[in-house]
Amino acid sequence: MTTRSPAIAAGPPLADEPGLGPLTLPGFLREVTARYGDREALRVPGGVSWTYRELHDRAVEVARALRAAGVGKDSRVGVLMTNRPEWLAAVFGTSLAGGVAVALSTFSTPAELDHLLRVSGVSVLLFERHVARADFAAVLTELEPALAGTDPGELRSTAYPFLRHLAVVGETPGGAIESWDAFLARGAREPAELVEAAADSVRPSDTAVLFFSSGTTSKPKGIRSAHRGVAVQMWRFGQMFGFTPDDTVRCWTANGFFWSGNFGQALGATLAVGGTLVLQRLFDAAEAVALIESERVTFPVAWPHQWAQLAGAPNWAETDLSSLTFVDKHTPAAAHPTVTTEWTECGHAYGNTETFTITTCYPACTPDEVHAGSSGVPLPGVTVKITDPLSGAVLARGESGEICVKGPTLMLGYVGTPLDETLDADGYFHTGDGGYLDDVDRLYWEGRLTDIIKTGGANVSPLEVDEELARFPGVKVGRTVGVPHETLGEVVVACVVPQPGASVDGDALRGFLRERLASYKVPRHVLLFAEQEFTLTGSAKIKSSDLRELAAKRLG
Repeated sequence: MTTRSPAIAAGPPLADEPGLGPLTLPGFLREVTARYGDREALRVPGGVSWTYRELHDRAVEVARALRAAGVGKDSRVGVLMTNRPEWLAAVFGTSLAGGVAVALSTFSTPAELDHLLRVSGVSVLLFERHVARADFAAVLTELEPALAGTDPGELRSTAYPFLRHLAVVGETPGGAIESWDAFLARGAREPAELVEAAADSVRPSDTAVLFFSSGTTSKPKGIRSAHRGVAVQMWRFGQMFGFTPDDTVRCWTANGFFWSGNFGQALGATLAVGGTLVLQRLFDAAEAVALIESERVTFPVAWPHQWAQLAGAPNWAETDLSSLTFVDKHTPAAAHPTVTTEWTECGHAYGNTETFTITTCYPACTPDEVHAGSSGVPLPGVTVKITDPLSGAVLARGESGEICVKGPTLMLGYVGTPLDETLDADGYFHTGDGGYLDDVDRLYWEGRLTDIIKTGGANVSPLEVDEELARFPGVKVGRTVGVPHETLGEVVVACVVPQPGASVDGDALRGFLRERLASYKVPRHVLLFAEQEFTLTGSAKIKSSDLRELAAKRLG
């Protein structure tokens, strides 16, 4: 009888990976500026256009202002903006000043933003005032009334004890919040050579960014990533897509750079090869279709549900999309009469925010018989093992268990959690995802062992939604599950048992949640059940797997 080998697979050494440049954010920015100085780095259609040299100069300008505001080594700077030039200048500028960029979601409700600010401990907050219907100046003043009557730089907040400076892009409300121009003017007397010295002092092992991701707890967790991990992925994505500096890479995306996947895949891959970012602040399908045509976009980065909306836009059929070169043949764009493509993206991949995106992958245009429907093979420096979720023992190849990873892009840790409570004794991160390895090191992802819902590329914690469900009048039991959806991956569904004699209106409940949760976390459907329909475990907990099936059947 043949015994199968242990389910442990390692990629080649990181030192053997081609195409890697400097492994810090300041080093990355300097390198791409030196290579592509006069090329167009980004543009806002009908508005701003920056070359690589201008991007570098604007980042230095922000760094000087941050230093004048007291930012030093490891100071945390919150960035709460849509995809706009100031976002890039703020994040790169923070790194040049030696600080840590904290990427904050513009989908945040007041309660969520309050949590993010408390956890992150930012000393400076750079934000965009108006995003869709949100006025973040008003939100912040509601959270901390002292902002209304304090001069800039003199904030003393017990709610946010480290926060001292706030600067806004857009109309300035006054008080402690200063205008973007006034903030930049702070740095006028800060010598540029001190910024250069600070940037030189940054090491690959230093903390570069803090991103947030919903985990198994009800609140988003802060994830600290080192410069090396972020820079590796930025250089790596350009290689995985097969781009070269001779290619015309014009990338459109409307997904927030505050999500690590979009940061690496769109921003990183494009800048690494001297391409141009075509920025759309908020996703609008018809506007995006027009931008793709007018800006001659070659590389669109969109989630599946966005592709469905693009194909349904009123101007889709008559628009010339022939510029699309790096567009996957499996997207709706491939069926457009003006598009010719046999290209496939490096979509056979697996990763987490904790590893700042991909840990296994195949390059773009990998033949079907090679990837065989898998999630790729371990990337350089990465080791993957499959373990029994209960005992932690390594399983055999072909056996399904928990995916565990370690490698050069693994996080430095969660904010507020000791690293030894996150990694196992061998340094592996246990992802909570299920899968198996085959005999040629291909990883097959089978789903989550945890109950996290992935909808439209974003993670939703059911516990977070459940906490708000319990606050709605008439709800006795509320449980949130993800039900498979053709374009979103999963759709968020609330399963509710009303109190005896009470009636629960689904639209009213969704309206209640919309005031308390980011839009993508609000359930698309509210289903009412009798309590006896819920299946309980031996410890009197509701079985999510059975409830998910019940909800799927109810939705047809």
